[in-house]
Amino acid sequence: MRVLIAGAGIGGLCLAQGLIREGVDVAVYERDTALDSRGQGYRLHLDAGSALHSCLTPDLYELCVATAGRPSTSITVVTKRLRRLKQFAVDGPADPFDPVTLSTSVNRQTFREILAARLDDVIEYGRTCTRFEQDRDGVRAEFEDGSKAEGDILVAADGAGSAIRRQYLPHAQVTGTGSLCVYGRTPLTPRSRPLIPDYLWRGFTAVAGAGVGMATGVLDFREEPAAAAARIAPDVRLSAVPGYLMWALTGPAGRFAGAVSPAPSPALTAPELHQLALDTIRRWHRDVRTLVELAAIEETTLVPIRTSVPVDPWPPTRVTLTGDAIHAMSPARGSGANTALRDAALLAAELGTAASGGKTVLSAIADYEREMTSYGFAAVRANQQARWGY
Repeated sequence: MRVLIAGAGIGGLCLAQGLIREGVDVAVYERDTALDSRGQGYRLHLDAGSALHSCLTPDLYELCVATAGRPSTSITVVTKRLRRLKQFAVDGPADPFDPVTLSTSVNRQTFREILAARLDDVIEYGRTCTRFEQDRDGVRAEFEDGSKAEGDILVAADGAGSAIRRQYLPHAQVTGTGSLCVYGRTPLTPRSRPLIPDYLWRGFTAVAGAGVGMATGVLDFREEPAAAAARIAPDVRLSAVPGYLMWALTGPAGRFAGAVSPAPSPALTAPELHQLALDTIRRWHRDVRTLVELAAIEETTLVPIRTSVPVDPWPPTRVTLTGDAIHAMSPARGSGANTALRDAALLAAELGTAASGGKTVLSAIADYEREMTSYGFAAVRANQQARWGY
């Protein structure tokens, strides 16, 4: 069995690792020219420990946990003037390495580097999958540069704008929500550390503004990534990343400070987005404004929030989908990446069973899609009901 995966995001890489553990031949095609050719995002909540553990080798799983953030002990909601509204205690797991109870934060770039470890011969960069053809015996992926690749199965892991989904399931729509998220990262320095309230060091904090809220979280590594890799998996190279405060300013596009800044748009430069964030919180507590002022300006990014429209089941074929390609959702509940990891583990197990003769390929894909669409679209619906920041 040969599986073609379009997309080397978190879900696609985890699937590749899982398939290799199942003894399945796999090729990953990524449109970016390198793993780090663009920003990878910041702090990411991780609670799909069982899925991750089943796909990764033991040392790579250990490396994920070792390079995670320090465990949270509380979740706090405050006003824009930093008056505390709510606080919830969080009981950390007795064993931080236990996959079943894993709940932590990771740096997205570090996490993706670990997922890509030892896949140099599997990933091909600069390959944008634009369409496919299939018959009863296999599938052929076609790429933007005119090249083609043949396999037994094609997996769309190419995100919310998936070209494969548009061809395969044109009725499966991804729609805009009208909301935006401006992400920023403020390095932990002698100047920024004293401005961070004690409760923020203890866990995720939401700032409830008037129409626009802010989600914040500190990423203070348990162990510096390069040092952890040298200790646990010496053949893996991880980029040096200092600790930081992640902040995400989110709300309806019309509630940002468009009156005093350029209208929110993906075309805005990083400095313009940074200024937009400052203008939007100009009446917030001084410490919050200062923390945003101290951000790494060039790493400020804007993401229009989109969500999938759930669809009815479809007949299984040799093409299937994972992650945002089929169940895109807002980051309001932090479940998008974890759902993609769950997809990866489930699909790897099903295809492993098919590869060993335990069921047919189409039966394996049907069983995967039946379960994936159930929990995946349930997560989409839950996210649509969640308010930003709390």
